[in-house]
Amino acid sequence: MQTSILNDKKAPYCPGCGHTVITHTIDKALAALEINPLDVVAVSDIGCCGLVDGLLNCHTVHGLHGRSVALATGIAYGLNHPGKKVLVIQGDGGATIGLQHLMEAARQNLDLTLIVQNNLLYGMTGGQISGLSPMQFKGERMPEVQDVPGFDICELAHRAGASLAARTFVGDSNFNELFRRAFQTEGFSLLEIVEPCPSHGIKKVLDLHRTADYPAVELRNERPPHRTAPRETTSLLDSLPLIRARFSSNLRQRLEIVIAGSAGEGVQSCGDLLAYAGATSGLYTTKKGAYPVTVGSGFSIAEVILSRDRICYTGIAAPGVMIIVSQDGYDAVKSRLGKDTYLLMDASLAPPPGHCVISGDFRKIGGKKGAALAAVAFWIGQTDLISIKALEAAAGMHRHGDKLVANIESASRISKREIMLEG
Repeated sequence: MQTSILNDKKAPYCPGCGHTVITHTIDKALAALEINPLDVVAVSDIGCCGLVDGLLNCHTVHGLHGRSVALATGIAYGLNHPGKKVLVIQGDGGATIGLQHLMEAARQNLDLTLIVQNNLLYGMTGGQISGLSPMQFKGERMPEVQDVPGFDICELAHRAGASLAARTFVGDSNFNELFRRAFQTEGFSLLEIVEPCPSHGIKKVLDLHRTADYPAVELRNERPPHRTAPRETTSLLDSLPLIRARFSSNLRQRLEIVIAGSAGEGVQSCGDLLAYAGATSGLYTTKKGAYPVTVGSGFSIAEVILSRDRICYTGIAAPGVMIIVSQDGYDAVKSRLGKDTYLLMDASLAPPPGHCVISGDFRKIGGKKGAALAAVAFWIGQTDLISIKALEAAAGMHRHGDKLVANIESASRISKREIMLEG
């Protein structure tokens, strides 16, 4: 059995951040209770606390800001298994943004553990006050609300019906033991950790005790956890139209494709269309999207897998095909470029040295919002792995279908001689 939930990656937190201490304490507590990391599902929130995903050797889900408890609620209902552990990691900002989700999970006493990492502020965005910021701390930053008390998240969860609602400070004598008790609790357990933020908040643990106007507490309700009774029901997938194969494909083996560009330039839609075209060509397909926490800026990456066989693993380490249409996209994926990767780039980008590149004016053909689709259409036209008609049919179902199909037709008509080959 793997005993540590942490991998060997370096923690991404600032020196002196309480998140580092909490992450290692979670690991120690789970190991002490002999909980297999593969029996843990960790749901993280937006914020510095959400950077924990990459450190964990367990199943992870990354939610929108304040929504991690809502996601964990669905997981707890679906698992419904006392041998599995659902762990939620939120900051004080996420906990108050999603307060209704937290209260509902406590009211139902769902079998999950919520760790609220309370550094008294929004750390990732510069130190703004949160719903848990104490009055003295507010007075230094927002005097106009210094007399407005913050939420007592433990008291709220306790009154809602949580099996355990506890607060402790980093470094307190009961710190490690309280983690173990939280993980052992059946039902909803909330553990609020008051911690320093060396970059934007209180830097010393001693100053936390002087500033925070709420005490360490451990509140319990003796009630059983809520568990659902299994029942047969209709699958949500049954209401979706079946995608039928209408086109042929020359693909004989699994092909992993990465499409990289900038946010707001149609990269995700392009990935959707390619995956749909693959499905209508009789292939198994998957599509995943990746973009920064700050949605709407920076890179946008679509990962598409096409295969004759069922796809059991959707990760892509070294893609067979890489289509790049902006500098943002190139910067985000260049480390994944393999020596055998088929590389297609927009002509505005400098090709990587020593790599064979097919380069074309895809941004000129499709505009910035259609460059990715133009490049994909050109690639399909040159490789003939799936029919260009399949891509056109997929695009034709879009609300801007006529425009997208015209873009595909223009790009697919480009001959290879019109494309510049770089070495």
